[in-house]
Amino acid sequence: MIQRHLALTTGIVEDLEKAISAAVRKDEKEKWRCTERIASSEKEADGLRRKVMDEISKGELSPVDRADLMDLVKRVDMVADWSRESTRVLGAIPIEHVPGSIKDEFMEMVQSVKECAISLQKCVNKMMTRPEEALQAADFVEREEEKVDDIHEKARILLGKEDLPMAGVAVLVNQLFEAMEMIADSCEDACDQVRVIMVRK
Repeated sequence: MIQRHLALTTGIVEDLEKAISAAVRKDEKEKWRCTERIASSEKEADGLRRKVMDEISKGELSPVDRADLMDLVKRVDMVADWSRESTRVLGAIPIEHVPGSIKDEFMEMVQSVKECAISLQKCVNKMMTRPEEALQAADFVEREEEKVDDIHEKARILLGKEDLPMAGVAVLVNQLFEAMEMIADSCEDACDQVRVIMVRK
């Protein structure tokens, strides 16, 4: 169930990349299709998270193991939550008023965020069977998250230089960058929790 929840979450991040790509291309239909899929998948992920929590609480695991797994599932769920938040902000941005340089940063950042999510999935799936591969995936997430931070910093500088027509556009653009950064941060948090579980084992 944890692996299903994780696969769903990775799919949400992949759909976010498609939604942003469609927005940049001004393909409104595709953007809304992806956004609706994300909203539906995020609800499904929430339902799965609740089922996992129920199973963990009923199981015969030690209290420490229960707490560790619950923490992991909650952190993974934050990846889905921040992806959904990203689409809410994206839907409010009048993309025709966003300069090309900023759109390029959107794409660069969401691609790195997607790599974080894919590596998080690998990390969790391998944590009990191939610990070395799990740690390598966790290290990769950390490096990608640092890359996302660098892209965000670059985007802030660009945002300060660009002449955006309305203050509201600048605020929304910044919120989208921040929401995407939170996806990468949540991936890193989940990987840190995997490390905790592996150390205990």
